[in-house]
Amino acid sequence: MNIKDSVILITGSAERVGKATALLLAREGARVVIQYRTKEAKAQETAAEIAATGAADPLVLQGDISRIEDWRAMKTQILESYGRIDVLVNNAAVFYKTPFFDIREAQWDHFMNVNLKGVFLGCQVLGEVMVAQQRGKIINIADVAAAQVWPGFIPYCVSKAGVVALTEGLAKALGPYVTVNAVAPGTVLPEDEGHDSAAEQKLIERTPLKRIGTPEDVARTVAFLIAGSDFITGTTIKVDGGRSLS
Repeated sequence: MNIKDSVILITGSAERVGKATALLLAREGARVVIQYRTKEAKAQETAAEIAATGAADPLVLQGDISRIEDWRAMKTQILESYGRIDVLVNNAAVFYKTPFFDIREAQWDHFMNVNLKGVFLGCQVLGEVMVAQQRGKIINIADVAAAQVWPGFIPYCVSKAGVVALTEGLAKALGPYVTVNAVAPGTVLPEDEGHDSAAEQKLIERTPLKRIGTPEDVARTVAFLIAGSDFITGTTIKVDGGRSLS
């Protein structure tokens, strides 16, 4: 599939990895759809940055990915604007520390509703469109923590393990017309708050490539899955500098 002129929805694309992915794909000629839930100002900033590159003005949509009604509304707006949807990048997620004995039921539900149910609903609503088109690609942003569960982040890790399982199941359910793959980043960007430089340096020392990643590393992997091959499905690609090997 060519990136140029493809209609691509990236959830959570107001900032960080989602923003980097939107910018890269827009520069490659995609018709980008930016989704946000509450960060309207940042979404509009991302849209302005895309427009400033000379790329096509993106469609900016507000929606809560944990609600099927919002997915259906976004589907309607995309189809009214472009008549099709070629690629869905499920990037939006929540991430924060949850010491095991302090985890509240509401926190567990938060992770599952956003990180897992949100991906499931998007794949169901837009996957149906892609099957009807007999053409489409879904790329889910997972995490290396799906396989190496961190004890202080168990709900997050479980939600991402679910994304990997969902990716494999949907590769079978949506074939042969729709490919479904996942990208599993390691550390690609320090957290906005509570950044620990010493811990980051230890992580770098244990990583074969001796650096943390960047949002662009993830974005380029997404671009590869769109344009690089149409014969990859049900696969999770690690983007972690080899950290999961140590």
